[in-house]
Amino acid sequence: MIIWITGLSGAGKTTLCNALRDTLRPVLPELVILDGDDVRTAFGQDLGYHKAGRLKQLHRLQSMATVLAKQGLVVIVGVLYAHPDVLEWNRENMPDYFEIYLDASLETVKARDAKGIYAMAERGDMSDVVGIDIEWHVPKNPNLTFDADYPLPPLQLAEQVIAEIPRLKSALSSRDLGSAKPRSGAVG
Repeated sequence: MIIWITGLSGAGKTTLCNALRDTLRPVLPELVILDGDDVRTAFGQDLGYHKAGRLKQLHRLQSMATVLAKQGLVVIVGVLYAHPDVLEWNRENMPDYFEIYLDASLETVKARDAKGIYAMAERGDMSDVVGIDIEWHVPKNPNLTFDADYPLPPLQLAEQVIAEIPRLKSALSSRDLGSAKPRSGAVG
């Protein structure tokens, strides 16, 4: 299974990935996160942020996620660039694909700007910023969309994702059943 989380930089992708991991890891040890920034670093920052570099990065993430999912892992991918061709390929080729869009306005992510990229872009110190000088493509058919301008707490978002995906819901239900204690005096 592959859960593909996309949205502009600052929309909350990493936060949601971490909330899902923290909630599910105790009952789903086969869960792995592929964060776009972490994968870029793991490959030695060998790609630029221009459109071609971003597409190559997406192809890496697609390949890694598919290989891991075919081995039975639950793969959560947090990725910025949502090119329509990439998302279409995902739906056609990835096993048990589920797409989540964190819908945040450019104004909201500029206000958050934890990495400072929007401020640098506006000063002219950085180029190739999605939403500024690289077009942001809004996903057309996500399985789930969250309004990231007015986000819920991360654990609530994670609970909503889990409720929508039977494999995740089942894993948590198994934990809850396994931890249930018989009532005093119950006959078994």
